[in-house]
Order: sequence, then structure tokens, then C-alpha cells
Amino acid sequence: MALERLRTCMHIGKLCEELGVSQSTLHSWRKQREARHEAVPATVQVPGETLEQENRRLKRALAEKVLEVDFLEGALQHVEARRRRNIASGARASTPESGA
Repeated sequence: MALERLRTCMHIGKLCEELGVSQSTLHSWRKQREARHEAVPATVQVPGETLEQENRRLKRALAEKVLEVDFLEGALQHVEARRRRNIASGARASTPESGA
């Protein structure tokens, strides 16, 4: 989610503040994602690959996706918790609807 928002974000500093991460962390995540996407796609069998090798490769790819989902769920929980704290304290929440 953070990396998808980075693509369309006009102000990286505000995005980092909202997510509670540093700019260097966000850039590090982007580099890691780019490195993963340069690897062999999980849906294409490599020529000469046995079924056992393909199974191992697909299990690794699945494990990476599970980690991505876990990360995104954690980031969403973090953002939601921050919004709840802001609402409870009376602070103005930054949402697309409020324009802040």
C-alpha cells in the first residue's frame, strides 16, 4: 500500500508522516520491491525445472506474498490507530475528504 501510494504521492514527507516511517525506510522498501519484481515471475516455469523445483520456487513466492500482506495489514493498523488517537485527542485527521 505504501509503495502504491508513493507512485502517486505529491509530497513524500507527508506520506512518511502518515505511515510513521522515515523517508529512507520508504526508499528502502521501494528498492526491495524493485529487486523482487526483477526476479523470475512465480507463474512462469523455468525451462528444465522439475516439478519439485517449481514447487519450492512457488512456495518461496507464496511466502514472500504472505509477508507483503502481513506488512500491509500492519501498516493499515498503524494508520488506523493513529487516526483513532487523533480523533480521540480532537486533532484534525488528514483524510481525502477533509482536504488536510
